[in-house]
Amino acid sequence: MYWIAGVFAFVVAELGNRYGYHRDEMYFLAAGRRLDWGYADQPPLTPLLARAMSAIDADSLMVLRLPATLAATAVIICAGLIAKELGGGRIAQALAAATVASAALVMAAGHMLGTTVIDLAVWSGVVLAVLRLLRPDSDSRTWLLVGVLAGIGLQNKALIAVPLLVLAAALALLGPRKIFATKYFPLAVAIALVIALPYLWWQGAHGWPQWEMSRAVASGSSGTSDTPISFVLLQFGLIGPLLVPLWAYGLWWLARRPQYRAFALTYGVLFVVYLIIGGKAYYLGGMYPLLLAAGAVGFERWLTADDRTYTVREVCGFAMCAVVALSAAVSALLFLPVLPVDVLRDSRVLAVNYDAGETVGWPRYVEQIAETRSRAAPDAELLTANYGEAAAIERFGGSHGLPTPHSGHNAYWWWGPPSEGPILTVGIPKDAIESLCADVELVGHLDNRLEIYNDEQNQPMFLCRVLREPWSQRWPMMRHLG
Repeated sequence: MYWIAGVFAFVVAELGNRYGYHRDEMYFLAAGRRLDWGYADQPPLTPLLARAMSAIDADSLMVLRLPATLAATAVIICAGLIAKELGGGRIAQALAAATVASAALVMAAGHMLGTTVIDLAVWSGVVLAVLRLLRPDSDSRTWLLVGVLAGIGLQNKALIAVPLLVLAAALALLGPRKIFATKYFPLAVAIALVIALPYLWWQGAHGWPQWEMSRAVASGSSGTSDTPISFVLLQFGLIGPLLVPLWAYGLWWLARRPQYRAFALTYGVLFVVYLIIGGKAYYLGGMYPLLLAAGAVGFERWLTADDRTYTVREVCGFAMCAVVALSAAVSALLFLPVLPVDVLRDSRVLAVNYDAGETVGWPRYVEQIAETRSRAAPDAELLTANYGEAAAIERFGGSHGLPTPHSGHNAYWWWGPPSEGPILTVGIPKDAIESLCADVELVGHLDNRLEIYNDEQNQPMFLCRVLREPWSQRWPMMRHLG
């Protein structure tokens, strides 16, 4: 399994920087320049990682994405080790690692710095640690590792509290309950809370904006928000359609074994909870490495049973290898920057992979903003519709002499309004600008010149010379989360 993880890391690192920054990565860099104990939409861990990587090499996309590559590689290794904990041999361990490495979700999250891949790695570590606690000869001190991982996970993404609580409840309901009968369990809870406490303090001091953010995402404000139907259907695509039988078999395999039944219940409860609250499809993604590992163990036992002939073993083994290889190829084509950017617009990739379009065109957009500002109002402040536009200006605007941008979106609102004077707005609709400004002039539209449609393509730029009211009155109404 280790060589599988190594090959994955090499491929992702080689292909990872063929397009460009994702809007979220530039936002993490912006947040990292303003380090705090928390932000309106996230804990501080990922911005801290972005700042650390920027300190190593501020211009290297590969260096920025190194933590993501390592985290995705850790998920693959954990999958193999989970298979081992479930009683699998070398075949099951290699199959678990290979299927996770070929998964669309792991490839998509693993080649860009973000909270999702860190979440996957942390949760995989928690699952592995809990499985070790289920051993007859387990060491209760493993709870301390669970506590550390849970605390790190909470500093990366508050949502991990949901699966942690559901798994604990499932184990308490279905057993084995004896794993809680140790002083190390409350110590683990205390460790997790202590690590997460600074972020919780920040949220409480600022009115719990993360809760408002969660409601906004559930209502569809995010570019990757899902409807209930798409949430269900995308569960068959997160790993890859060809591997659905394996993880479904893994779910059944876990449900039939009393010592592991709590994990099957955890999957079912999380599915229902995320469906009801309007969660994104990938919220459930952390459970699939476990299900694939369980399926791999079951497959290995079936394949190596005494009544299997050598021919059956060869044919079935070859068929499984072919399925994994084909799944990996399709996932790489759709979720890694494999295609040249000039043919991306004519492919089906953008229809399947929303984030691919969000990694192209940013330098050109910023260049256009600089050209428009120089022509229309060289002293204008910059106000953007969303954090992606603002973060891109911060990342690429220095060479064009652009000032620090402002936005009412997410954490940017907390970083303050523009100064009084003319304002060049980016991406804000005309009706919103007219309510803000006494005079409005359309001065251009963004164009990436690649004929690739993304959230910024064709967005308007307006010049506002006179505000209807000062920022001290207007800025409190500019905040929007999503």
